[in-house]
Amino acid sequence: MRIAPLISLFLFILCLSHSAEGQENIGKKLADVRSPEVAADNTVTFNLIAPQAKEVFVLGNWLSADSPTGDKLKMTKNADGLWSATQNAMGRDLYLYNFLVDGVRINDPLNVYQIRDVSNVFNYFITNGAQAELYKTHAVPHGTLTKVWYKSAINHAERRMSIYTPPGYENSKKSYPVLYLLHGMGGDEEAWPSLGRVTQIMDNLIAAGQIVPMIVVMPNGHTSNSAAPGNSEKGEYAVEFRTPDVGTGEMESNFKEIINFAEKYYRIKKGKKNRAIAGLSMGGSHTMVISATYANTFDYVGLFSAAYRLSDAANIAVYDNFDQNLLQQKKNGTALYWIGMGKTDFLYKTGETYRKKLDDIGMKYTYYESEGGHTWSNWRDYLVKFSGLLFRE
Repeated sequence: MRIAPLISLFLFILCLSHSAEGQENIGKKLADVRSPEVAADNTVTFNLIAPQAKEVFVLGNWLSADSPTGDKLKMTKNADGLWSATQNAMGRDLYLYNFLVDGVRINDPLNVYQIRDVSNVFNYFITNGAQAELYKTHAVPHGTLTKVWYKSAINHAERRMSIYTPPGYENSKKSYPVLYLLHGMGGDEEAWPSLGRVTQIMDNLIAAGQIVPMIVVMPNGHTSNSAAPGNSEKGEYAVEFRTPDVGTGEMESNFKEIINFAEKYYRIKKGKKNRAIAGLSMGGSHTMVISATYANTFDYVGLFSAAYRLSDAANIAVYDNFDQNLLQQKKNGTALYWIGMGKTDFLYKTGETYRKKLDDIGMKYTYYESEGGHTWSNWRDYLVKFSGLLFRE
C-alpha cells in the first residue's frame, strides 16, 4: 500500500529536478552577459553572442550619416564569439535600436524590452539624468492606463482608445481637466503610451508638482482601423503607414463623439477652460483642424511638428471651411496656442507657412523651436513642456 505513494513522490521530485535543471540551463552561457549596459555617464555598451557571424552592426535611432560612426555602429568579436560595441556619452533620452547581423536585421536577444513603431519592432533603453528620468517608472504614486471601447458612428461599431487617469482617481470623487492627445500617421492608440511614455511622464510630473493632475485621452486617429494591430475584428492584418482614411476628414468631423464618451464615463470637468488638445505630425493636423472646427471647445491647443491639410480634395468641409473656422477660434480666444518644431524637421517649412497664416490674422501663439527633427525624442519633450502650461488658473 505504501509503494504507490512512494513512486508518486519519487516521480514528483524527479519532475521538479528536471524542471529546475531546465530552467537553470536556459541561457546558462549568457548569465554574465547583458545588453545593453548603460553606465552612470551614459556610455552604452551593446553585446551579442554570435560566434558564426561575419559582420555585426548596431542600428540606432541616434545614428545618422552625420554621426561620428556613421549610420551604424560597428561591433567587434572576441575569441569567445562575443560581439561588442560602445557608444560614448549618449544623451539623456529613450533610444531605439536593432542589430544588423550579416545583412539581416534582428532584435537584441539579451534585451526583453521592445517597442513597436508602425510595423517595426525595436529594442529600447533609457539613459540617465535630466529628461530621461521622466521616462522611467519611479517609486511615486501611479495613475492608471486603460484601453476602452466606445460606439462610433464612423465604423458603425466600436472603436478603442487609451485613457490615463491620475493617481488617486479610483479612490476619490474629484473631477479633473482633460488632455486629448493625438498620434501621428504611423501610430494608433498605443503610440503615445508606449513610444511617448505618457504614463511615466504624467506620474513623474504630477509627483513633482510640475503639472496639474489631468486625464489624458488617446484615441485611434485612423478611422479605417477600430484598434491597434492585433486588437480588432480585422485580426492580424498588414500594418500600413498611410491608411485609406488619411485626408478624408472623418477623424476631425466626428471628434465630438470622443469628447461625449469621455465626459459621460469619466469625471471630467466641463467647459472650455478644462479641455486641451494636442497632437504630433498627422495628429498635429488633426488638432489644428479639430480645435478650429469646434471653435469654442478647447482653451489649450498644442501642435507638435504639425502637418497642415492632409488632403487637397475639395468638398471636405473641415478642410474647406478651415480658414473661417480659424477666424472664429481666434475671435473666441484660447488660453494657449502652442507650437513646437525641430530645426531639421521635414515639416519645418510647413510650420513656417502656418505661423505666417496665424500672424496675418493676428492670432496669438507660443512658438518653441528645438534641435533635431521629426522624432519621438522631440515629441516627448514637447509633451513635458506643453503639459506644464495647462490648466493654470
